[in-house]
Amino acid sequence: MMATVRRPKAGSAPEHDAARQPATVRNAGDDGSFGALKTIEAGVLNVGYVETGAPRGPVAILLHGWPYDIHAFVDVAPLLASAGYRVIIPHLRGYGTTRFRSSEAVRNAQPAAVAVDVIDLMDALRIRKATLAGFDWGARSVNIVSALWPERVKGTVSVSGYLIGNPQAGKQPLPPADELQWWYQFYFATERGRLGYEKYTKDFVRLIWQTASPKWSFDDATFERSARSFENADHVAISIHNYRWRLGLADGERRYDDLEKKLAQAPVVTVPTITMEGDANGAPHLPPAAYAKKFTGWYAHRDVSGGIGHNLPQEAPEAFAKAVIEVDSHASS
Repeated sequence: MMATVRRPKAGSAPEHDAARQPATVRNAGDDGSFGALKTIEAGVLNVGYVETGAPRGPVAILLHGWPYDIHAFVDVAPLLASAGYRVIIPHLRGYGTTRFRSSEAVRNAQPAAVAVDVIDLMDALRIRKATLAGFDWGARSVNIVSALWPERVKGTVSVSGYLIGNPQAGKQPLPPADELQWWYQFYFATERGRLGYEKYTKDFVRLIWQTASPKWSFDDATFERSARSFENADHVAISIHNYRWRLGLADGERRYDDLEKKLAQAPVVTVPTITMEGDANGAPHLPPAAYAKKFTGWYAHRDVSGGIGHNLPQEAPEAFAKAVIEVDSHASS
């Protein structure tokens, strides 16, 4: 079941306009999945998303990464909803029910474009300001949106800290042990890698889940629930383009050039922020001391113990939800 919403016309809008929104989607079901999804025209996309919680509550937008999907937040959403939040969880471009509105649109996954999708979604839903929280690609979008459009952001939760980068930095070699952790980027740089990801998508994703979260004992049902999101016709193209762009091997779109110039300066994040890290994150990540100074507003870091890996919201939902509520309290004080 999927409700479709037309994007409102441009112009001023209240922060919450419940009368213009679809009915609230029910919380996670007993089978560990979400209920009905919605879609809305937002920028170049028809965005598929979950919405739950209080229609007039403070807004929390939760952003997943690669190769995960909205179910990373399936246990976070009801915790925030019960705390009075309006929770919105979109499929990123190339995932699940999100589709490009035009068959001619460039299947571009440069980080600036993925971040602009967040602003477009907020505009479409008439949300002036929200708390943003995410991990992996989602954390990068959280960083970018809060750095470039701080007036739209109350506060942020960012797993693995500050992730804004640029192709020039991506061309710089790392020590061999660090390069080894990025093996899939080099694989994706080749045509063999694109074909391999296309042919073995589920096997590839399962391997990434296992290596990025070596102590997370997810079952087959949990994996298959998210694996359906990778059946999106644009998933492979989006995944490959993102990593090739980072290495300077693929162009972005000229429309984002001005944004990329700003991001190349590694802008600071001025809104209240909590960064988080699991104690068993098998994906490449920097120590908190390396990025703490990039957050110049109220700031705190939270280490999460108990064998928590890269997919922190799904592995430690209580800690993640608590961080969203905490950072929002500092934004409101």
